[in-house]
Amino acid sequence: MNDLLLRRVPAVARCLPWWALVLAGCASFSPDGGAGRVAELTQERTGLASTYQRTAGDVDTARARIAELLKQPLTADSAVELAYLNNRGLQASFSELGIAESELVRAGRLRNPSFGFGRLREAGGVVEIERSVMFDVLGLLTLPVASQVEQRRFAQAQLQAAHEAVGIAVETRRAYFSAVAAQELVKYYEQVKDAADASNELARRMLQVGNFSKLAQMREQAFYADATAQLARARHQALAERERLTRWLGLSGDQLGFTLPERLPDLPMEPVEPRDADQTAMDKRLDVLMAKQAAEHTARSLGLTRATRFVNVLELGYQNKSVTGEPRANGYEIELELPLFDFGSTRAARAEATYMQAVHRAAQVAVDARSEVREAYSAYRTTYDLARHYRDEVVPLKKRISEENLLRYNGMLISVFELLADARQQVTSVTGYVEALRDFWIAQTNLQTALTGRSPGAGFAIRSSASAAPAEGGGH
Repeated sequence: MNDLLLRRVPAVARCLPWWALVLAGCASFSPDGGAGRVAELTQERTGLASTYQRTAGDVDTARARIAELLKQPLTADSAVELAYLNNRGLQASFSELGIAESELVRAGRLRNPSFGFGRLREAGGVVEIERSVMFDVLGLLTLPVASQVEQRRFAQAQLQAAHEAVGIAVETRRAYFSAVAAQELVKYYEQVKDAADASNELARRMLQVGNFSKLAQMREQAFYADATAQLARARHQALAERERLTRWLGLSGDQLGFTLPERLPDLPMEPVEPRDADQTAMDKRLDVLMAKQAAEHTARSLGLTRATRFVNVLELGYQNKSVTGEPRANGYEIELELPLFDFGSTRAARAEATYMQAVHRAAQVAVDARSEVREAYSAYRTTYDLARHYRDEVVPLKKRISEENLLRYNGMLISVFELLADARQQVTSVTGYVEALRDFWIAQTNLQTALTGRSPGAGFAIRSSASAAPAEGGGH
């Protein structure tokens, strides 16, 4: 019986299309799990390729590179590379590639045949045995279309993985610039605190000898108190920004001693003028590409739904039956779902509604992308102009005023308190420039992201240094 069954199975297979059998036997996993395409997408949009750590060797290589990067003060690019290597959340999102690829391979393989066996023992010792092998014929016939659908889903998963990687790069750059600026600001607030300390101590001594009024002394003391509080807030802000960067980098333990540069990068000589910004966003932005691909994928799925609308289950197989004392009976069996209650209209209606949903979402993503590009460019130019204004106008002017006041002090035309107050104002102008420079680099990151990556997410508010500036003491 077993020999006969083995001979019958190829006979059934010969009734099926040869190309379907070939496809069913050729589905396999890719060497890189789809990570190569993701690396290309991230390289194009962030300047650095993401890494997918699938093996122990990949992890060891990443650790060696992390240790090498941490030996030097971090730059914005090296911070992003660290995040690509060490951010566990990003590696977890890359695991979706493996899930999507497994579904793709499964869609390219025929569903395993089912084997049925039945044994009945009747009175008088008669034994009836039934055997059957069933093949999913409909699944085999629709296998090429199903494979194409899963191929598009896999491509969508690659876009999603790149989308997540670009998001990590954006947040890392934002955190990097904020951390460097906060660290730099602490030094200037320490200078303000030192000037306030000296002014307060001098005022206290002059009050003791009767050369200073009580009101003037209290003004200096109040400024000293404000400067002390401002320095405490600045130190905490520097710690908070550094810890935020640490989380994006995925660092812990001995890695926490990483070094940041002492100051932000200089302002570029000229601002960039992106050409065809709207079209660039439509062609390059990952969220736009994902929305378009989702609509196309849904349309293809709709075609598959219509193809299987009336026949959703079709199985064909070999069957034999043997009864004690009688010759074996051979034949075949077909299982077909009868569309008596559901003619497939519900599946078709659901697919059509899902398609229209995807179309409308793609249109909305495109509208949002164009708007975000315009807003991001406005923030970029505004922050550039502000930083340049501080660098070329405000800071040099404060410096010239300070030099003039020093001459007037040497000529005994102003008091030491006026000189100290002027020094505090000069430091405040420098902190304003640092904050404007920080806002520019963050705005540049947002603009590049809005053009080629994804939605920048956070708003484009331009922070003002006025609220952070210490209160000035009264002039004397």
